Amino acid sequence: MTKLKTADYEKELARLQLELVKLQDWVKARGLRVAVLFEGRDAAGKGGAIKRISEPLNPRVCRVAALGTPTDREKTQWYFQRYVAHLPAAGEMVLFDRSWYNRAGVEHVMGFCTDVEYHDFLRSAPDFERMLVRSGLVLVKYWFSVSDEEQERRFQERMRDRSKRWKVSPMDLEARRRWFDYSKAKDVMFAHTDVEDSPWWVVEADSKKRARLNCISHLLTRIPYEDVDPPVLELPPRGPADPSYQRPPRDSMRYVPERY
Repeated sequence: MTKLKTADYEKELARLQLELVKLQDWVKARGLRVAVLFEGRDAAGKGGAIKRISEPLNPRVCRVAALGTPTDREKTQWYFQRYVAHLPAAGEMVLFDRSWYNRAGVEHVMGFCTDVEYHDFLRSAPDFERMLVRSGLVLVKYWFSVSDEEQERRFQERMRDRSKRWKVSPMDLEARRRWFDYSKAKDVMFAHTDVEDSPWWVVEADSKKRARLNCISHLLTRIPYEDVDPPVLELPPRGPADPSYQRPPRDSMRYVPERY
């Protein structure tokens, strides 16, 4: 595969991001509820794709849900309960950076849930998602697939680069030892949850740039939208000056040093 030139990537990304803005306006105008799930191997590029989707959008319309470890209280709740709280309301899009599929992956492989809880999830997830879809929610699920060699290269880069070291957690290191366990868990998860009502869409992610473009392009096809004409705005003139107002002296305020 030929390398995607940076200039070509940036040009196409800008075009797709403009379409995302149009999609956002359509979602808001029509009161749609959109949830997009991002799952996949560690270092597969989920975060980068989420960032490129969300960066041109209004955070009041499109938000990212990246849930941490459940609290002791949340562990006693119905498993899906804490995710339900983050689902979109009318006119919103939510991008789930990992989702309820944690139970079919890390929780199962690492032993954070029982076998009973795991098998109950595999039975319940399709029904849960059918319920969401029947309620009118638009649900899109992406699995980012990365080869062993490329994942290894990215891990090594993160270990060398101090600015990326935070991306490597003790859980990621343990996951490397259990690579085949994760592979088997993914296969079982797909066998139970890749259903017609809420299918999985696999993103080939060895090339981060191509993966981002392909994912955004595909997402735009999953939600039929039209260009909503924005309201015509006119910038009014600045209000009249108040002769009695006197700006405080400059030396009365603290300024950030101008080092650049």
